[in-house]
Amino acid sequence: MNLRPGRDCPLDYRLAADAFAGPALFDCDSLYVVGGLYGNRQALVALEGLLAGEPGARAVFNGDAHWFDRDPALFSLIERQLQEHLALRGNVETELGREENTGAGCGCAYPETVSEQTVDWSNAIHRTLSETLQAIPGLAGELAQRPACAVVEVAGQRVAISHGDERSLAGWQCAREALQDSGRRAQLNAWLTEQQVAVLATSHTCVPAALQLPGGVLINNGAAGMPVFAGARHGLVSRIARTPHPLALYRAQHAGLYIEAVPLAYDHVAFLSEFDRQWPAHSPAARAYRLRLLEGPADLLDSALLGGFQRCQPTPVQDVCYS
Repeated sequence: MNLRPGRDCPLDYRLAADAFAGPALFDCDSLYVVGGLYGNRQALVALEGLLAGEPGARAVFNGDAHWFDRDPALFSLIERQLQEHLALRGNVETELGREENTGAGCGCAYPETVSEQTVDWSNAIHRTLSETLQAIPGLAGELAQRPACAVVEVAGQRVAISHGDERSLAGWQCAREALQDSGRRAQLNAWLTEQQVAVLATSHTCVPAALQLPGGVLINNGAAGMPVFAGARHGLVSRIARTPHPLALYRAQHAGLYIEAVPLAYDHVAFLSEFDRQWPAHSPAARAYRLRLLEGPADLLDSALLGGFQRCQPTPVQDVCYS
């Protein structure tokens, strides 16, 4: 089978039917799920600040921790810090960890609604990061060994974590568009009930989505390492906990848990300087992302709320302006 780079998934992206059936890896009272850090060192510093303010909280990085960190020293620094947490594979880590080129390119498996230009830029970024990995012996093999999904417990409730969706490492069935379909909602509700999962936490799409169903809750943080809402210069992480967080932008309650989106307010000036040093004007990452890093996407917070979640009145976050 000839794969279209950036469009098609290799067969090994499929998650086994029993991928979430095993025992929980750990139990905690507060969990942060960090998808799409994208090599943003400043966002990682901001996350560590959140964790420091909440003793006993745990973090799971559910893929694509790398993307903008083409500098081998920065890539290695982020990797060292990830060792303190549970890190899963996203499509970025999976393709960087390959011994042989599968033809999947970046592995994003973009739907046809995404432009060819965007796909080309992503494939070019992936090729650049592959060169970065060549300067760090042994790291590709470590990335390949990471699990694709996990189950943990928060206050005794099962939380399933993947990068894409419950069926594929780079699946788009937890994207906002898919979750607006009644058939997909029924399918996801049945899966949550059958798997006895209270929360499914995903990422991959760069667009946040939050949906409460009778059987459980889906929360997709979109991206931790770059803006996800118009006029805001922060990323977003998913928090699942026994108690609410004062910074939460929106939340739902289910099975004794608070499921929330918490802003990751990183040092924007430092991050942009580091980005520009690595990705000068006319580079694929600058063309694809720099305007978003400055202004955020053309997306409003309320668009992420697909049912059951309510906006909060959080403590003001620097450089945030919601419409």
